[in-house]
Amino acid sequence: MSFSKWIGAALGWSFGGPIGAILGLALGSLVDGISNGNGSAVYTNNPQERPQTQPGDFEVSLLILASIVIKADGKQDQRELDFVRLQFVNMYGKERANHAFKLFKEINKQQNISTKQVCFQIKQMMQHPSRLQLIHFLFGIANADVKVTNDEAHQIFTIAGYLGISHNDYESIKAMFFKSTDSAYKILEIDKAATNDEIKKAYRAMAKKYHPDKVIHLGEEHQKGAEEKFKQVQDAYEQLQKERLF
Repeated sequence: MSFSKWIGAALGWSFGGPIGAILGLALGSLVDGISNGNGSAVYTNNPQERPQTQPGDFEVSLLILASIVIKADGKQDQRELDFVRLQFVNMYGKERANHAFKLFKEINKQQNISTKQVCFQIKQMMQHPSRLQLIHFLFGIANADVKVTNDEAHQIFTIAGYLGISHNDYESIKAMFFKSTDSAYKILEIDKAATNDEIKKAYRAMAKKYHPDKVIHLGEEHQKGAEEKFKQVQDAYEQLQKERLF
């Protein structure tokens, strides 16, 4: 599939609004005859009225946010760039991943991307489980060089806030990458004083929240990514079962 057919077929709401403007600049040097992104997306505060996010909308949102996080510490580590490429190869296959990474490099050249505006569009148009998946992926990128810097963590925290991700959800996903003695509790969004019954209740709630079927509309490739979060919840619960002998 050619680049123009790939990008044209993959996108829905992301052709409008601030994300569309970023795409227009990125695509200008890659493809002739593609929309310049000046169209307006129709935002809504009613979750029931949100259009179904297509895989391409998620993909482009991810590329833009990944570019923001990679630049957060003032330098771009090759391991982070390699992680982005590898993740896309694993999710989409080599051909589609090459298209995505080509677009990513053009997006990465842009210096004046408004994190707030981009996140506002995503928040208005993308369902909550998909936004949680974005945060999980961003931590994976930041951790690709084996250390998430304070600047990167702060940038992801800022993005999470703009995306409407709660503090507990942010800490839960962060704990999947920052292992400590209380990581299992943070992943399940409870404190160490929780009773065994509260732990069981929290596990059921988190397993439901992070279930891969929540992102089934994004395609099998993103369900696989969601399975990583789901497994971390299971592992956290099993760890507490062993520690508390219940």
